[in-house]
Amino acid sequence: MADTGPGEKSPDGRITQVAFHPLGFREDGDEWIVGRRDAGIFVALPWEGVLAVRLLASGTSVDDVRRRLRAETGRDMDVDGFVRALSDVGLVSSVDGRAASVQAPAAPTLPGIQPHHVRWALHPLLHGALLAVGLSGLVAAVTHPRILPRWDDALWSSHGTFVLLGQSAMTWLFIAFHELAHLLTARAAGVPGTIRLGTRLQFLVVQTDVSGVWLSDRRTRLTVYLAGMVLDLTLSGACLLVMAVFGTHPLLSLIALTGLVAVSLQFMVFTRTDIYFVFQDLARCRNMYRDSLGYLRHLCARSTGRESLDPLIGLRSGERRALRAYTVLLAVGTAGCLTLAFFVTTQVTWALLSRSFAHLTQPRNWLEAVDATTTFLVVAGLQLLWVTTWWKTHGQRVRRVVGRLSDKREGI
Repeated sequence: MADTGPGEKSPDGRITQVAFHPLGFREDGDEWIVGRRDAGIFVALPWEGVLAVRLLASGTSVDDVRRRLRAETGRDMDVDGFVRALSDVGLVSSVDGRAASVQAPAAPTLPGIQPHHVRWALHPLLHGALLAVGLSGLVAAVTHPRILPRWDDALWSSHGTFVLLGQSAMTWLFIAFHELAHLLTARAAGVPGTIRLGTRLQFLVVQTDVSGVWLSDRRTRLTVYLAGMVLDLTLSGACLLVMAVFGTHPLLSLIALTGLVAVSLQFMVFTRTDIYFVFQDLARCRNMYRDSLGYLRHLCARSTGRESLDPLIGLRSGERRALRAYTVLLAVGTAGCLTLAFFVTTQVTWALLSRSFAHLTQPRNWLEAVDATTTFLVVAGLQLLWVTTWWKTHGQRVRRVVGRLSDKREGI
């Protein structure tokens, strides 16, 4: 066969030359993490795969890469199939001079902030100082129980509207600072980061996509994952310390309570919280949530007598143990959370909406009308925002499932 130059098609239809998007590499045990920091796309490859990628990226032809790998490993690698697989996930920019399908990275939040602007966010002294304030506040609360926030601190006004708006404002401020902490630490590590709305079970959440941090060292990854929690704890701790010295204050109690609740919610690991990503990283799992869902489906299939192949076969023993343990947390936590959501929705949310609607249609005075209108708009608006965000994330998948079911009915 005659030689084929760059950009030309091989006579037998095989791939000859490949170009990649800018890639990063990180060794992870007996595998390597390879991917695009800008788009947050990664794959785990053995050393032979990394060698193939590096040879292809240097301009070596596919045939030469195949011969080189055969000489070094003694195995004949399907380099064409390997390239197509990498192209499917979005790591390949062009094949034989033709642009591959490109997954455009999401626009970064606050793009004007450059890594050198926030390098301080990764400094160990800053982390130590923040943790010292947060932990000191907890110690102060233990030694001075009078400053420990109580649930009724949230009911700081006799008017429900003021309580609702005040708590909403405080919660959204904490969310903004929490996600900004993730964003700045990730940006300091060279990861763009994007803040957006999302849903986790019945919760409407704000989340920061920092997938690109997978190429960073473990200390940096854990810093990015825990940055939001540490800031929440620091704000709460600072308020507790001030109250320990100068006495309690309703605003300080409300701030401390909101921060402590925010920290505690991160331990709901079955909803992929910050602690979830820490556990996933320490267990060296690639996608703990997806793999555990697959294992749960396998167990459900086996329990009903259907044949199913264990999706954990072939994984490391440590990873299998972590996934099995997380599967239990996922099943129990999800069931409990959805049960709680049902009771809250039926007993609290709908009751609140009904009462507000009744007061709105037959108000006794203008203050009651304003209170009912505000409550109705806030509660109904949050529910509508959850539905809209959920459909934006899952709507395409729902349409595909409905389409398949429709096709089956027509076939029958």
